Amino acid sequence: MANSKEKLFSDFCAPTRQEWIDKINVDLKGADYQKKMVWRTNEGFNAEPFYRKEDVEGLSQTDALPGQFPYLRGNKKDNNRWYVRQNLKVNNAKEANEKALDILNKGVTSIGFKISAKDLSADFISTLLYNIEVEAVELNFSTCQGHTVELAKLLVAYFNEKGYAPEKIVGSINFDPIQKIIMKGKDTTALLAELKALVEVLAPFKQFRCVNVNADCLCDAGAYIYQELGYALAWGNEYLNLMVEAGIPADLAAKKIKFNLGISGVYFMEIAKFRAARMIWANIVKQYNPECNCSCKMYVNATTSSYNKTIFDSYVNMLRTQTEAMSAALASVDAIVVTPFDATYETPTEFAERIARNQQLLLQEESHLDKIVDVAGGSYFIETLTQSLAKQAWNLFLNIEEEGGFLAAAKAGTIQENINKTNAERHANAGKRKEFLLGTNQFPNFNETSEGKEPMETCGCCHSGNSCEKPFAKIETSRLASDFEELRLQVEKADKQPVAFMLTIGNLAMRQARAQFSCNFLACAGYKVIDNLGFPTVEEGIDAAMKANADIVVLCSSDDEYAEYAIPAFKALDGRAMFVVAGAPACAEDLKAAGIENFIHVRVDQLKTLKEYNAKLGIK
Repeated sequence: MANSKEKLFSDFCAPTRQEWIDKINVDLKGADYQKKMVWRTNEGFNAEPFYRKEDVEGLSQTDALPGQFPYLRGNKKDNNRWYVRQNLKVNNAKEANEKALDILNKGVTSIGFKISAKDLSADFISTLLYNIEVEAVELNFSTCQGHTVELAKLLVAYFNEKGYAPEKIVGSINFDPIQKIIMKGKDTTALLAELKALVEVLAPFKQFRCVNVNADCLCDAGAYIYQELGYALAWGNEYLNLMVEAGIPADLAAKKIKFNLGISGVYFMEIAKFRAARMIWANIVKQYNPECNCSCKMYVNATTSSYNKTIFDSYVNMLRTQTEAMSAALASVDAIVVTPFDATYETPTEFAERIARNQQLLLQEESHLDKIVDVAGGSYFIETLTQSLAKQAWNLFLNIEEEGGFLAAAKAGTIQENINKTNAERHANAGKRKEFLLGTNQFPNFNETSEGKEPMETCGCCHSGNSCEKPFAKIETSRLASDFEELRLQVEKADKQPVAFMLTIGNLAMRQARAQFSCNFLACAGYKVIDNLGFPTVEEGIDAAMKANADIVVLCSSDDEYAEYAIPAFKALDGRAMFVVAGAPACAEDLKAAGIENFIHVRVDQLKTLKEYNAKLGIK
């Protein structure tokens, strides 16, 4: 048996960075290293294909420990347990109470109650919380912003009446007037005067937070990760500063702030985001000279994003939310909400809610992600991502502070403009398939129909009698898949489903590859696609297409052969259907001169092209 102290790798020399790059270049066989291997992130920095120990040398964060300032590695040091949260919209107190008790027995440990302001009363709260062990779960509440202090007083009265120990009650009330400014354009600045009263009402409840930073709405609006993080930090600092100026001690003010952040589908970047968020926030709070470092802890409730969720192929939403929840769990957040997979098109069913709960329970009970704190700590890749993302977010934070703070920037419309610009950019990228959505603009289910599904209309207006005037700019939210879904729903409602026929001919490998590409390209609009094994002549292919009642005939061959096949096929079709060439051959100009005007390939704008085809087919 080998000596256990023997250094087994002592005979091996560690390759240098250049040696790694040289080896990669050999394997690339002449392909450009920068184009093929370097990840150009949306966050303003590039990510290399590999990292080494020297990349993290000198980073102070690598010396941090879990549960210690600046809390980059998490607020806890003995476990990574997080609250499994499910949100409930309360229409009837008794029914909501029954559902809450049911899901608490099924593994939920945190509940979010959304309550209408008109229902607020002592009896209502008593009915809603009946038989719920308040000290054993996390309870979160939201209502109309103008009635938040009233809600707080009712809850305090209930907790005191039941004799609960204030220090054992964990939860929050969602007070965030600034969110209304950026998301609805409403002037809610007058409500900021209630910050002090709200905090004072809940001061004895050490673990009950009441000032929320709802930056998850930025994630849902398409914000890049560094934008969500940078704006969230400036948002939180705005509230912290307002409270301190109102005479609230810095420790108390910081401990009353809760961050609600989104989780996008960029797995490793999201892990880095939450780690960077805690580090930067701790250092921000430290500047207010709190008496205890514990006040510098950032409390994060993470919610899976709605931005990348889809109506079509909606079960893929489960895969998206699973990886999102996993990234948040590995980043040691405090609570997670997994949005049910069907929430984009209906009030979630009991089945969808059960799946959403169980996704988190699987991560805890079977994957054991709740057992080890910050498993990503020390990873050269993630530590570097954390540092790079923190730098970008910090620069954005400083820009907002130079503008006068988050509130001033919100009133000026700077934040709204930047998020809307990002959203438009991402929609354009999705249209060009630079950003993929599985089942939507890439690899759609050819046979799927909506079965009556329509996008859920949401309205965040307050129904307390206030008008919906919009003195400020607002963020325009639209899911990334919405453009393609609108297109596909138009096709479904048409009198006839367009048929796209693949006229495959010539080189076997090229015709198959181009037929597969074209089928995926056109099926994204809901067209019926018909692939074929190949035709000996273009005339036989056109005859087969006409027998199939084709509305679109796609010629699929090699670039060299298009000079031979394209014009004869176009003439044989004789305007009986739309003619499309799959590719961008060198002879394209000659083909255009002959009257061929439709070409599809990887460089065309897919969404724009499909809209044009719909128009030509008379689909509106």
